[in-house]
Amino acid sequence: MAVRSQSARTGLSPAVAAQVVLGAGFLAHLVVVEVLFAGAGAGKNSVLTVAKFFALHAASIMMLQLVLVARLPWLDRRIGMDRLTVWHRWTGFTLAWTVLTHATLVVLGYAVLYSMPVTATFLSLAGVIASLLGMCAAAIILAMAVASLRYARRRMRYETWHALHIGLYLAVLLALIHQGLEGTTFASSPAARAYWWTVWTLVLLAFLTGRIVLPIWRNAHHRFRVAAVEPESDDVVSVYVTGRHLHRLDARAGQFFIWRFPTHNGWWQANPFSLSAAPDGRTLRLTAKAVGTTSAGLRRLPVGAPAFLEGPYGAFTALHRTREATLLIAGGVGITPIRAMLEESTGPAVVLYRVHSMDDAVLLRELQWLAGERGAQLHVLAGRTGSGNPPFAPFEPANLRGLVPDIADRDVYVCGPPAMTDAVLRSLRELGVPRGQVHAERFSLA
Repeated sequence: MAVRSQSARTGLSPAVAAQVVLGAGFLAHLVVVEVLFAGAGAGKNSVLTVAKFFALHAASIMMLQLVLVARLPWLDRRIGMDRLTVWHRWTGFTLAWTVLTHATLVVLGYAVLYSMPVTATFLSLAGVIASLLGMCAAAIILAMAVASLRYARRRMRYETWHALHIGLYLAVLLALIHQGLEGTTFASSPAARAYWWTVWTLVLLAFLTGRIVLPIWRNAHHRFRVAAVEPESDDVVSVYVTGRHLHRLDARAGQFFIWRFPTHNGWWQANPFSLSAAPDGRTLRLTAKAVGTTSAGLRRLPVGAPAFLEGPYGAFTALHRTREATLLIAGGVGITPIRAMLEESTGPAVVLYRVHSMDDAVLLRELQWLAGERGAQLHVLAGRTGSGNPPFAPFEPANLRGLVPDIADRDVYVCGPPAMTDAVLRSLRELGVPRGQVHAERFSLA
């Protein structure tokens, strides 16, 4: 098995560099917007002037929203889809408030301008096609913001929420038509108009390339198919996928794909699974626990069945290493990317594998073999938290330091259930492990 050469990073971290590029680009765009607005942003009265100000910034936030979920490889490998998705979520709430403010000011502004009641003004604007399209876009954005609130989101199936979320693409289309019909602050200047629509074109191209063009091209080029299906236990299965020219697929240990098996559960069913083995240029492997109908049915996949893969995604890789030595911490099925990273590891490594019982230790034999091959230490931490006397608490600061005395001199990679991950991160802070040496992968993308 070939092991990819890796070394500790020096200088500015890839994550910080990507954040600087993304933030600087967005701020530079806002500066241009502010300058152009100052020169040609006056509305028919002061209220409508402020409404135009919020309209331009709502459109700019919408551009940022699309970039954050465009799944551009350069950004994703450095920042990670989980973090980009969190930013997308909070930017979405900012967009909703900005759109609501713009719409409210438009109605109030025209009510003042024509000395009409607010309700009559609203109905009058709804009779204008450009305004009506803007209202529809705003309604979709606000409805999606409400559906994304934690209270509502936790009571909704992921598939339902995802289907509703696709409605935002309709909102973007309606908003673009609304801007074109209404005219923008930039309508008075050919150069400004060219700038505005050039930025929109680049944003849409980036989104379409990352979300549609790249996945279609990769699948047409590699022709993924199921090579083998191997049960690991009563409720865990590994699926091997092969294809053409996989050595050209720039995937790394620790990353994940969004997997579709159309003959298994329909085209619309897609699940993110981490690679459970380091890519070797011949096969890709996922290992899944039966927690739903999709993953439970994977063991019935026939060899040769087609697979559609989106990815690779994720920043949970050795690209972000700052030290030669690593500590790999996994909980439950979070062992899959950790196992792949151990396979790719070349420096001193310690693996902590948290499970409720030894029967739950998936891929344990492989881990033991890899640990022997790599000269790594493997500790399986089995038991119920709080059980026994003294209480079993393997991730308390003192216990972590006892297991890994030089923990502050290692890069720490953590992947597991949210409660475990949070507990580990708290202990790492107490132990003084520098933030730049801590890398955490979250299970959920939404």
